[in-house]
Amino acid sequence: MNEIEKPIKRGLLRQLLGKEYYILKRKIDWFFGDKKWVKTKQQDLLKNTVFQHKSMILRPLKDVEMYLQENKRTNLSIAISHIDKIIIQPGETFSIWKLVGRPTKKKGYLEGLILSQGKIDKDTGGGLCQLGNLLFWLFAHSPLSITERYRHGFDVFPDINRKVPFGAGATLSYNHIDLQVKNETANTFQLHLWLDKTHLNGELRSKDKVRAEYEVVERNHQMKQQYWGGYSRHNQIFQIEKEDALEKEKLLVENHAVMMYNPFLD
Repeated sequence: MNEIEKPIKRGLLRQLLGKEYYILKRKIDWFFGDKKWVKTKQQDLLKNTVFQHKSMILRPLKDVEMYLQENKRTNLSIAISHIDKIIIQPGETFSIWKLVGRPTKKKGYLEGLILSQGKIDKDTGGGLCQLGNLLFWLFAHSPLSITERYRHGFDVFPDINRKVPFGAGATLSYNHIDLQVKNETANTFQLHLWLDKTHLNGELRSKDKVRAEYEVVERNHQMKQQYWGGYSRHNQIFQIEKEDALEKEKLLVENHAVMMYNPFLD
């Protein structure tokens, strides 16, 4: 149980060709698929706050140059401008990349932190996984259905003042590594995102009051040494929905990641 094979290092050419193939495949789905994508913004905020959260922009990370984190602020600012105030109507599907588009230098994106095959690297538009993590946490505390989410395959940094469970987020890579949710309710929702001096802030709002309350919990957390010598980390993230005297529970995501540090030394 919870066995992970030793990661295979792919050649650069194979990585690039594979990525462009999946990007094209996703674009075909965008334009010819049967999903009804969100696209409408409303400047007036919906009156009910379903859930709110914030995450620190500049974090002390080992072996990461601070300018990459400063650049992340710029990248987040550009990306959230495409999502802030977006309305999610009944039957519609929200996609980060369908709204944000490809992050390029021409659009103002800067070099930021990315993870490539478990190693720290940098690329234009890096740092947007923080947006994916925040949005996942908002959606996990709502009746919206998370229909597409990709886990981080590597656990790169030891926990430092962790506020949410390990793996309670979503990794992003344009455009096929996405976070998507579908509104299968009769209610209308809206996202409100903004930056202040220290944090990325987010709210999920609704037209009608959401009667249920939501709690997100971690279960079955485990760190394990694999047969090939490395360590792995595993857990499950559950959503608990409480309404009146009833309580309903469902598994949201399951995480299996290769650890890039020794958990018993760091």
